[in-house]
Amino acid sequence: MDVARGPDSPEPNPSAPAHDSAMKTDPAGAASLFEQSVQIMARLRAPDGCPWDRQQTFDTIRKYTLEEAYEVFDAIERRDFAHLAEELGDLLLQVLFYAEMAANEGRFSISDVLDHLNRKLVRRHPHVFGEDASRTAGNRAEVDANVQGSAAAVLRNWEEIKAQEAALKSALKPGQSDASIAPAESRLDGVSRSMPALAEAAKIGGKAAKAGFDWPDWRGLLPKIAEETAELAVEAERGDAARMEAEMGDLLFTVVNLARHLHVDAEMALRGTNLRFRERFRAMEHAAQKPLEDLSPAELEDLWEAAKKKLDGAAADG
Repeated sequence: MDVARGPDSPEPNPSAPAHDSAMKTDPAGAASLFEQSVQIMARLRAPDGCPWDRQQTFDTIRKYTLEEAYEVFDAIERRDFAHLAEELGDLLLQVLFYAEMAANEGRFSISDVLDHLNRKLVRRHPHVFGEDASRTAGNRAEVDANVQGSAAAVLRNWEEIKAQEAALKSALKPGQSDASIAPAESRLDGVSRSMPALAEAAKIGGKAAKAGFDWPDWRGLLPKIAEETAELAVEAERGDAARMEAEMGDLLFTVVNLARHLHVDAEMALRGTNLRFRERFRAMEHAAQKPLEDLSPAELEDLWEAAKKKLDGAAADG
């Protein structure tokens, strides 16, 4: 659903010279379009709105949120700016959808979402909006607002303010407006559950490693992977779906920790493999004289090896 299309923005690059085609943000125009988007979403969820939209819940919509976020990620990776604006609109739709569902349940509205965002931006940028405005927005951290144009200083302040926010949230109980700062129940509480599973696993492993709970080096993970694979095979023979899922998770977690020890980003590694598989499979389809479904396993393997050789050779030449 295309509810708020805006102009494509140039890729930020502080070192690049200004271009004649650079666009200026029009806050008033954007506000008008955003208001229209909010009205459209409210209309879709109204009693006489769209039956499908009215049936959705937080649980049914959440999978689409991940899909839309990854489509934005993909468009950025491919530098497909022609579609990035559209994908960002689809991602914004998820925010509007959640906020409208929450408003229907009397929990919060899109205005609360925007208020939280605006206060956070002011709170974490005392060097731009001033220390008084930052404190009015809720900042309690003692930071030096005079960053003197240093991005590193900005990041240090940001992290200190963010840490203070997290500490306060962990200390507050429902209904409290203030409380003494208490430590988190676990050092893993700082790892967001909203991250992609591969990234979350890497973060968890890294946090545990700082407490000394880790394999000494990457070599120790190889037999562990073999052990987890054997356990998965046992559950696969039994056909227990729940146990298979658990053992598959154990295997994946171990593989991600191997990647962490090797300083490899598991998410990026898998995305690279997915892309290579797509390219090789496409080459197989183009090279086959008949549908792949009509070929024998040996013929399929020959096509696969030929595609690998062709594409790997082209990459090496490039």
